[in-house]
Parts: sequence; structure tokens; C-alpha cells
Amino acid sequence: MSHEHGARSSRVILVEPALTHLAKLTASETHRLDRAIVAISVDPEVGSLVPGTLLRDYVDEFDDVRVIFYVTALRAITIVACVEA
Repeated sequence: MSHEHGARSSRVILVEPALTHLAKLTASETHRLDRAIVAISVDPEVGSLVPGTLLRDYVDEFDDVRVIFYVTALRAITIVACVEA
């Protein structure tokens, strides 16, 4: 890969609890959540570490969205465990 390209975004996967939450969201809430997921995929270190775990807690107060996630060792995949919007 050429050095001209920026860092690759992480691939985001939602697990069952997050999918269940997602199914209950309105179109507006889903749109706000989409922006948060993009932010996480671009910068998987966004948010704060949950003490004693590998989880990260990302809260976007502007869009009123919260995402609990963890990033695989190679930072290629971000696993979303919980979403709130």
C-alpha cells in the first residue's frame, strides 16, 4: 500500500445485543448512530476504556448516542456490543 493513503478504517461488526437494540431505534436514531459508528471505525481508540475490561465506551453528547465496543488485536475489526440512541 502506498504511503499516500491514510490509515484504513476498522471493519465494524454488531453482535446480537447491539443488533437487538438497533432494531428498536427510529430512523433518526439510526442516522445519529451511523455517525458514531463511522467515528469509531476511523478512530478505534475514541471513547474511554471501561476499567478492568477490553471494552471502550464512546458517548457522543451532541447526537445523544452511546456505543460500547472493543477492537481486535490488529485493529482491523471493531466489535460493537451495545448501542443507545
